[in-house]
Amino acid sequence: MREGFRKELKDLKAEVIGIGRSVIDVTKLATRSLVEGDVDLAAQVIAGDDDLDARCLGIEEHSLEITATQFPVARDLRLLHSLAYIAMHFERMGDLGVNIAKAARRTASRRGPQTLYDLIQAQGNLVHRVLEAMLEALEKNDLELARKLELLDEPIDHLYKQFFRELARLQAEEDIEWASSMVLASRYLERIADHAVDIGERITYMVTGEFEQMGEGTPETDS
Repeated sequence: MREGFRKELKDLKAEVIGIGRSVIDVTKLATRSLVEGDVDLAAQVIAGDDDLDARCLGIEEHSLEITATQFPVARDLRLLHSLAYIAMHFERMGDLGVNIAKAARRTASRRGPQTLYDLIQAQGNLVHRVLEAMLEALEKNDLELARKLELLDEPIDHLYKQFFRELARLQAEEDIEWASSMVLASRYLERIADHAVDIGERITYMVTGEFEQMGEGTPETDS
């Protein structure tokens, strides 16, 4: 019976990792749709959101089912709760990807300054790096990598702030309207990376039983 329980846990984690891989794909495609003004690609991202939501909800339901039938304790219980928590973050990250795709549809009819497209692409590349590191940390229970996520996130925040400096250079009303959508998209990318940092904190809890606020003080032990 316990062998079957272990397999359930392993399969559940594998599904969460698979969802994480889908979130990375959504983020990449949404960023590309914005940079290239590709409305068909944006529509593809938006259309896939319901499936991603359903998969995330399935993790929560399966986690509750296992908890109710197998009575897990200690590390196993932390794993189940953490996987449900991570899936919740993945669902929100997917929604942010959809928001980027919607921004792509709003801005596709007009091409703005290349500088902002370059900034979006640079930010997207950094976000993808954070997401790949987060997923590797989850798959391997790599605490060192999980703790590095906040450091990897910092340049993304700097690029987001740079958007406002570029926005100040635009004077025409139509330019400002276009740039506003681009700034929102930059904000969505920043938030996706922030969710990845939150997941990194959860990974440390899942593995150690301690809550660690990234970059702050001494870990707090879960009693």
